[in-house]
Amino acid sequence: MKHYIYLTLLLSTIGFAQNKINIQTQEQWVDSTYNSLSFDEKVGQLFMIAAYSNKKEDHAQDLDKLITKYKIGGLIFFQGGPNRQAKLTNRFQAKSKIPMLIGIDAEWGLSMRIDSTHSYPWNMTLGAIKDNSLLEKMGMQMADQSKRLGIHFTFGPVVDINTNPKNPIIGNRSFGETKENVAEKAVAYMRGLQSYGVFATAKHFPGHGDTSTDSHHALPTVDFSRERIDEVELYPYRELIKNGLASVMVAHLNVPSIETRENYPSSLSDKVVTDILKNQLKFEGLIFTDALNMKGASNFKQPGDIDLAAFLAGNDVLLFAENVPVAIEKFKQAFKDKVFTEERLSHSVKKILKYKYKAGLNNYCPIEFENLHTDLNKKEYKALNLEMYQNAITVLNNVDEIIPIKNIEKEKIAFIKIGEGDSSFFEDKLKEYAQIDILTTKNLDSLLVQIKDYSKVIVGYHKPEGIWKKNEMTFKEINWIDKISKNSKTIVAFFTKPYSLLKIPTFENTEGLIEAYQNNEFSQIVTAEIIFGATEAKGVLPVSLKKNFSANDGISTKNIHRLSYAFPEQVNMNSDVLAKIDAIAKYAIKSKATPGMQILVARRGKVVYKKSFGYHTYDTIQKVKNTDLYDLASLTKVLSTLPNIMQDYEKGKINFKTTLSELIPSYKNSNKADINLLDMLTHQAKLPAWTPFYAKTLDTLKKPSTKYYSALQSKDFPYKVSNNLFLRKDYNDTIINFIKDTQLLPYKQYKYSDYTFILLKEYLEKSHNQTLDKLSDDRFYKSLGAYSTSYNPLEKFELNRIPPTEIDSYYRYDTIQGYVHDMAAAMQNGIGGHAGLFSNSLDVAKIMQMFLQKGTYGGITYFTPETFDAFNTCYFCKIGNRRGAGFDKPQLGNEGPTCGCTSRTSFGHTGFTGTMVWADPEKELVYVFLSNRTYPDANINKLSKLNIREDIQKIIYQSITD
Repeated sequence: MKHYIYLTLLLSTIGFAQNKINIQTQEQWVDSTYNSLSFDEKVGQLFMIAAYSNKKEDHAQDLDKLITKYKIGGLIFFQGGPNRQAKLTNRFQAKSKIPMLIGIDAEWGLSMRIDSTHSYPWNMTLGAIKDNSLLEKMGMQMADQSKRLGIHFTFGPVVDINTNPKNPIIGNRSFGETKENVAEKAVAYMRGLQSYGVFATAKHFPGHGDTSTDSHHALPTVDFSRERIDEVELYPYRELIKNGLASVMVAHLNVPSIETRENYPSSLSDKVVTDILKNQLKFEGLIFTDALNMKGASNFKQPGDIDLAAFLAGNDVLLFAENVPVAIEKFKQAFKDKVFTEERLSHSVKKILKYKYKAGLNNYCPIEFENLHTDLNKKEYKALNLEMYQNAITVLNNVDEIIPIKNIEKEKIAFIKIGEGDSSFFEDKLKEYAQIDILTTKNLDSLLVQIKDYSKVIVGYHKPEGIWKKNEMTFKEINWIDKISKNSKTIVAFFTKPYSLLKIPTFENTEGLIEAYQNNEFSQIVTAEIIFGATEAKGVLPVSLKKNFSANDGISTKNIHRLSYAFPEQVNMNSDVLAKIDAIAKYAIKSKATPGMQILVARRGKVVYKKSFGYHTYDTIQKVKNTDLYDLASLTKVLSTLPNIMQDYEKGKINFKTTLSELIPSYKNSNKADINLLDMLTHQAKLPAWTPFYAKTLDTLKKPSTKYYSALQSKDFPYKVSNNLFLRKDYNDTIINFIKDTQLLPYKQYKYSDYTFILLKEYLEKSHNQTLDKLSDDRFYKSLGAYSTSYNPLEKFELNRIPPTEIDSYYRYDTIQGYVHDMAAAMQNGIGGHAGLFSNSLDVAKIMQMFLQKGTYGGITYFTPETFDAFNTCYFCKIGNRRGAGFDKPQLGNEGPTCGCTSRTSFGHTGFTGTMVWADPEKELVYVFLSNRTYPDANINKLSKLNIREDIQKIIYQSITD
């Protein structure tokens, strides 16, 4: 213990000594640099001049002159692009005697000023977040981006407390109306920035939140008592200063309770800057004026005079000076007239130099251009952005827990868009969870008639993202929302500033009310997920809305564990590694292993990768979309037949010892009577692999015989196997009887067989008196929201949504598109227990996620974890049979269905048409691969030979970072 204490003291002493050396080195550099400057050069250090990377060369040349002749101390960049700004920064820094401080207004990220860069939520949105650590992470990321672009000061956070809803300039730039929330958010934001070496600037001192005038155009008045300002407006500054705030920006405000001179801007007032900020609040950091070209200040004094007045008031950095040469002359004359002293000049200039040293400008390095765009737009930036919206979106009404919508199979839901903003992400996401009708009529009376047919109506109020100052609600919009709410069970989501809700008198008729704050991809996706319970609402209102809602109001909703959307980094996966899937997919298409495909990866209930590649056929006419439907082939076994068997098992109707004769009484006297269910499901029941039943229905020319087929549909020939080809209705009995009379294999061993699931389909349909397609739909697909999952898809969907599977030259003599590829399933009216299902990757993932969650999804329990575990057990691994009870399992040797990198608890299946599903409980993974590798010739299987599905699965596992 003594040694530990000694070591701690020693390290502490070393740290103190090192810090002392650093301070000494800093002071030496500051002093020597200051002493090397002429009077004019010292004054030049006070100026931070506006720079634009989207202006012409004459602008850059003007700045060159200010830098070389007047030795200005810094630049504040406004509009432009990252590469252009980087080039100008390097150019200007190379011309500067002392490297300049570079600042930028990046309140919600560099994109506030620079194109092609990342944008974070506005402060008002951030004010709804309860977890302040997210803002600290945001500050770190902002600092990372700023440093990459050679920026040292971010002019944020805004700490104005927005108690005036009509504030024309602050509004969404504020964290809210309570001093505590504003202070907490600002401290977290600041810590993030400054921990990564970029200086934060709190603004607009002493407080611009309760004003009704824009200081860009005139001088706003803050008509509060000194006590009120001290108690409210100054509160965030105290908290920030206590936590090491680097700088403060002083606003152009008229504050009569502090500055008695009439209409005297606070930025020029020594009573505001020196008496309060420096002396009362003990602030020792850099003090910036707000832009001196703003009318709130420039209307008061002329260029040069205003700069001198701001300096005399106690400011250190004069921002956006309009005429530096005139200002320097004014300073020279004032110094000659002893208006200020060398000591006063030294105080500000040495402070500026100290921050230059802290920024590393004593060892300045130019900006590197390689990977600049990539570095400014990293995947983890978007991941954090999404996470912040997941924590911000706020539910304000939730009558009878209308949110989340639970039993979607019982609902008929409509969506109505109000407002001129984009709603595409919201609409698309809503459709991923349920069947949604988009109502677009422009006549309110007609609309009110239409909505009577719906159990729920979702209204999205969408305004363009960039015009938050102007997106006030119109009387027509208010009337529509009011009338819709009165005539239906309604969920209204406002994708706009919370103050927009102020014009609505009451929300008594709105069962569900959501404030989404902004209208963009992230807010729309998260709001849809909240509505359907894929994520829970966590946000609280940062401002009050008259008598309807108070600040900090917010209702938590339930997460009922439907699939949601995330960036890979949110679930500990690496985006860059996962992106390697793209190359494998493209290689597969180039190698003609398949014309196209859908690939989906989900982890921890969140879809992190969902893409489509290639075309429906090799003619490259129709691209594959995420909503297209593929023939799933043998995936039907685990996505349709097996879950129905599991439910019957759960209810005690059957068990693993149940015999085939008990399942199908007509098998009582057959050689298969005593085969038990477990042996069937594990493919060791001595059943043959399959039989080409269709071959017996062909004539001598190998064409469909008229004995079995008709070109016209009728009562006797009802089953459509392809275009203009109908099979007689009794042939299914022939198939079942043929299997009954088939010889068994000589001994018990693992032998994959379609017979098991053909027979289980027979059992299910007879025991439930319902066809398998309707049984699966009623029991699973409707409630799962898997409404694109279907047998015989042409009965519900357009042909152009379904890639073809083969050009058949041996049975149906047609391009097989929209009809099941498997011949036996086709002969069973397209409804096989072993094949016949069509779907897209997302719907398949929903079913697999239900399995991964051991029988629950969307608040519904389909079967218990014990039932799932019973079917996901490898009962005969010790004798070389890898199969679970219906599920395929990882290989026991070198060859098998997976990459060889999955856990033993993982499960899934593969399909003849080039499909694969796999889930891993240990890694919480779902992997879906859908393709039509059988097109145009099913006998060629490059997909398997090239290990495309397995190699993609290997990439998925390599991307996991935990």
